[in-house]
Amino acid sequence: MPLALLALAIGAFGIGTTEFVIMGVLPEVADDFGVSIPTAGWLVSGYALGVVFGAPLLTVLGTKVSRKKMLMFLMALFVVGNALSALAPAFGLMLAGRIVASLAHGAFFGIGSVVAADLVAPQKKASAISLMFMGLTVANIVGVPLGTYIGQAAGWRVTFLLVAALGIVGLLGVAKLVPETGRPEGADVRAEFAAFRNVQVWLAMAMTVFGYGGVFAAITYITPMMTDVAGYSAGAVTWLLVLFGVGMFAGNLIGGRFADRALMPMLFGSLAALSLALLLFTATAHNKVLAAITLTLIGALGFATVPPLQKWVLDQASAAPTLASAANIGAFNLGNALAAWLGGIVIAAGLGYTSPNWVGALLSGFALLLSFLAAFLHRRARTGGRVVTGAPAREAVPAAAARN
Repeated sequence: MPLALLALAIGAFGIGTTEFVIMGVLPEVADDFGVSIPTAGWLVSGYALGVVFGAPLLTVLGTKVSRKKMLMFLMALFVVGNALSALAPAFGLMLAGRIVASLAHGAFFGIGSVVAADLVAPQKKASAISLMFMGLTVANIVGVPLGTYIGQAAGWRVTFLLVAALGIVGLLGVAKLVPETGRPEGADVRAEFAAFRNVQVWLAMAMTVFGYGGVFAAITYITPMMTDVAGYSAGAVTWLLVLFGVGMFAGNLIGGRFADRALMPMLFGSLAALSLALLLFTATAHNKVLAAITLTLIGALGFATVPPLQKWVLDQASAAPTLASAANIGAFNLGNALAAWLGGIVIAAGLGYTSPNWVGALLSGFALLLSFLAAFLHRRARTGGRVVTGAPAREAVPAAAARN
């Protein structure tokens, strides 16, 4: 595997760290700026909304320049956003920094996966893309817990400065190691947008919004939930996030393994189990051991939905999957924003720090209903003699590497 993949993996590691580490230092940020926990939750929602709008917009703009230059621009944007967050003197400026950093998220993974595939022989394309996405998965096992520990020990601003420095390393790696390929040939924006005429693409994105959004309803407020309800110390949150990251890693592997064999049954099972786990978390959050076990399960079940959801989108938009794939990454983050907002509402209403869990259960349950509808429409269209999907995308992001 070429060293250029390492540069892409470092960028993915940094992006994954900055997206999730805010949950671990949310109380510290809220105290520093003198805002409530629900208000601080906007740092999660704002980032997620930035991905929603930035993913398709910057992916389209990326067709005008070489992929290497676009990746360098995205990493530079990431560095500026995290530096602004670290140095922000007011909450509004930190929120602006989070949004700036988020604009790089979706387009980096969309364009980076294409670059990764082009760097290797045809029989190694899937492995190359998986290696890049591994940076995102590892971020949730190493980067997020370590960033949380540093934030609690030395201050949250140090965490974001270190993430910005990691972005500089990724930028230099892309500049040095990724070959210049010129402007993408045959880029047709109209063909990419045509994929959205298929109702199944919209259904798939809706399943993404509500399915993974259920996870974020709980995880956004995991620190106050674990300290104030379960009785853990603030320092223990670091290890709890490690458990959550391990669950995500395992869930991604399991979801990817079975999505190619039985996509819809895998999606049905993971969404149903996720809804149940989130509902149980309302009760198990009051016990340290059960809370830790449930948190790990939520990480596993939440990420087990990612490969089948991403593969379903790619299959439905197989003729022009690039924009649809980037938009689905935006859909994951739209669900994150919606869930963080709803979780903040129920907490602000005085329903307690465990209330976002049943909000998440409702969101994931609704995604399960949408998956039943999508399967029904797909089956009816096929039996009616109509073709609802094109040939499966041969070089799309593999199920096991799919993310947010």
